[in-house]
Amino acid sequence: MAQLRQEADPGEAGLDAKALDRLDGHFAGLVDEGRLPGFLLAVARGGRVAHLTAHGLRDRAAGLPVEADTLWRIYSMTKPVTAVAVLLLMEEGLLSLDDPLERHLPAFAEPRVYDGGEGAAVRTRPAARPVLLRHLLTHTAGLTFGFYHSHPVDALYREAGLEYSVPPGKDLAETADVYARMPLQFEPGTRWNYSVASNVLGRVVEAVSGQPLDAFFAERILRPLGMTDTGFHVRPEQQGRLAELYGETEDGRIEPVPGLPVLGRPRFLSGSGGLVSCAHDFHRFMEMLRRGGELDGVRLLSSAAVDLMTRNHLPGGATIRAFGAPAHQEPGNDGLGFGFNVSVVTDPSRTLSPSSMGTYGWTGAACTAFWIAPALDLTVQFMTQVRPRKLKVFPDLRRLVHAAVTG
Repeated sequence: MAQLRQEADPGEAGLDAKALDRLDGHFAGLVDEGRLPGFLLAVARGGRVAHLTAHGLRDRAAGLPVEADTLWRIYSMTKPVTAVAVLLLMEEGLLSLDDPLERHLPAFAEPRVYDGGEGAAVRTRPAARPVLLRHLLTHTAGLTFGFYHSHPVDALYREAGLEYSVPPGKDLAETADVYARMPLQFEPGTRWNYSVASNVLGRVVEAVSGQPLDAFFAERILRPLGMTDTGFHVRPEQQGRLAELYGETEDGRIEPVPGLPVLGRPRFLSGSGGLVSCAHDFHRFMEMLRRGGELDGVRLLSSAAVDLMTRNHLPGGATIRAFGAPAHQEPGNDGLGFGFNVSVVTDPSRTLSPSSMGTYGWTGAACTAFWIAPALDLTVQFMTQVRPRKLKVFPDLRRLVHAAVTG
């Protein structure tokens, strides 16, 4: 077990100490108000951690504090790890990003696209083009989530037991087969819609590698990077460090809620959101990306593959807001493109919170977040465990971190 530690003086790293105090104070205030149980925040410049704060509780009922080695459900911050797994297989020549999905998962042959109607009266037509692996990596495949409640295909997902992505009791292979029976919302490559695509990619990794997803992650990504506390479940000796998961109530309080099963190996291995990690481990993952695919003499990916992953792939340089399905056409998605399972800042003047060109990262459903800003040589991670209703952590986090950068 390794812990993240502060390695540099903030001033020497080009960070303003008073601004960092304001940053900590803002989130400590949310803890005092009962809106967060606790949090961990780490800011690094040039790979060296120059600000590290652990505040509040990881388990309010037990009175256990957030510590540097606390374990967190990182939910959708799993998706960039899945993208790295796909790129590893690509660089070995075992798949191509332009492979039709059906080449690896035959159940996705002859996809059909929504063509009108609702419920039992939904009409579909054959897709004009196949779903490609790059469509899955960029969330332009036409897949969706059942919980959106914004399109007739979303309702079909719910009817199939997919409101929360996974039919009860099914594993990854069985779940992918259920996805394959659903019509696409739109022609592949013609729109952006955040979706179950990374679960499908997880199944592709299994099919191509011949390994379960957790074994592939452990052997090819986690162990090489020294991410010894990261996985799809926590071992018995780790369980005391796992943060309790909370949900925000209508009146802004938080209370414990159930989450993905992580106290034993889950039947469903989610490439979309199944990982548990700690600050030390996720810092190492970010460092591998920041350094162009290498860390401590271990090269996971070529620098070209990392560049491919972290550039905007939406057609014509479009933003998520402009190219997204209606659920994603919100102001917060302006100035943001999308790479392979990471958002990418394409126009800092249009983002709602301060950004620098080329910044990339993603967030998780329990208000976790990370980003890497190459122009500033800056990496940031924020860990907490609240499923929000109205709480918005990321805009203030981005604003306050950038206010602390002095050079």
